Amino acid sequence: MTHRFPPGLIVAGIPAAWPPLLTAAVLGMALVLFGAGCDRRTGTRDAASEAAESVSGAGRPAEMIDISLADPPVILALGDSLTAGFGVDEAVNYPAQLQNRLTAQGFPHRVVNAGISGDTSAGGLARMDWILRQPIAILIVELGANDGLRGQAPEATRANLARIIERGQQAGAKVVLAGMRMPVTLGWDFKRKFDAIYADLADRYDAHLIPFVLEGVAGRRDLNLPDGIHPNEEGYRIVVDNVWEALEPLLDVR
Repeated sequence: MTHRFPPGLIVAGIPAAWPPLLTAAVLGMALVLFGAGCDRRTGTRDAASEAAESVSGAGRPAEMIDISLADPPVILALGDSLTAGFGVDEAVNYPAQLQNRLTAQGFPHRVVNAGISGDTSAGGLARMDWILRQPIAILIVELGANDGLRGQAPEATRANLARIIERGQQAGAKVVLAGMRMPVTLGWDFKRKFDAIYADLADRYDAHLIPFVLEGVAGRRDLNLPDGIHPNEEGYRIVVDNVWEALEPLLDVR
């Protein structure tokens, strides 16, 4: 069983007031079936309020407090709806299936699901102070798809992800970076710059790269929910295979 972190923040929806260009980007993303976590948070709170709540640790589970070094090593999955498991039972999202595989193979690691639907690289960075309150052996970073969908400059996404990696490594965690890809909705130049972010950062920081976390899943109707974007249970099995390839060499404690 994975551990939800933080609870109660996974909601979905797409604002009706998006600018036409951004709306077109989202529709294009759905049509080509590349990406994850395109849903946005509903409600009236602005992003700053949500980030403040995340960093403050409001409502964090008791298990996040005073975790001793004697506890099983933690693998923390930081991400958006692809990590949170939008639209599927909590028992079959990728962190849950990853936990099952680790347990079956005799690894003691505890997987903590820190996915929030609609999250961005900036949102993930804003949560790092809270996340790093517990010792983390391995940090899996799956963020950036929502940045691309919203047309954020790839340079800003790159800077946020770089800082997340730096913070994780400074805290002693091994970092696994989950690569994402964009369609050509916003142009080939945007796609080229965005797609290059992950391999470039992995090389720069000697992080372990998943070239494309949705490899073998994107574009497959049988492996995705009816929205054509988020994996179903079978799709998540393949996502776990993709994650496992980069993760397994880091599992040096049995």
